[in-house]
Amino acid sequence: MAGALLLAAPGVAAAEQGPDVSSWQHTNGTLINWFQVRGAGQQFAMVKATEGLNYVNPYFVQDSLLMRAAGVARGTYHYADPSLPAVAQAAFYSAVVLGQNGPLDLPPVIDFENAAGQSPAQLIGWLHQYLDTVQALTGRQPIIYTYPNFWRNAMANTTQFANYPLWIASYNGQNNPGPLPGGWTNWTFWQYTDSGRLPGVSGPVDLNSYSGAQGPFAQYARAGITGYGS
Repeated sequence: MAGALLLAAPGVAAAEQGPDVSSWQHTNGTLINWFQVRGAGQQFAMVKATEGLNYVNPYFVQDSLLMRAAGVARGTYHYADPSLPAVAQAAFYSAVVLGQNGPLDLPPVIDFENAAGQSPAQLIGWLHQYLDTVQALTGRQPIIYTYPNFWRNAMANTTQFANYPLWIASYNGQNNPGPLPGGWTNWTFWQYTDSGRLPGVSGPVDLNSYSGAQGPFAQYARAGITGYGS
């Protein structure tokens, strides 16, 4: 699918769509044109905010401001390093994003795909601590981003987190992400390709769909705009 202009996952064209971005989508310092992204039918985007205990995406503030100006709902995510303290990472992320409760704000997201040499029991305990802290600091239930093989192997396919919204990565070319791990019965967001193309974004970009599992998208994103979303 590399090089194609992908605006919707196969079979879910009516669903809300959006990319997820980090510093990699800012080749040579190029800004993302969020007005073009919105004009291409993308209603939301997930933006990397932080990683570990000391990395802040240098384009996070720019993207956050320009997304809001363009009317693109914003999700933000922390790339987890389970070898470092969970509570400290949760506090670091929450301080950088300064809340997730404004207009066009989706709930906080944790990108959980790196075991960092930890056992399943250690990872499970770490994730509980992180999620509890972020929810206390932001007031919203976090979304878990992961992929099936990681969850089934590194997390021993635990079902302890099945009550959290799931953002699943699965590049299978099908109309749905396939069997879900961890006792989840539905997905909230699906990252269906890592090689999409969008107007306003230089180079390949991950693309995602919203399932409607958390209700109307406008409500989930706190849009407050008549006619926004479904």
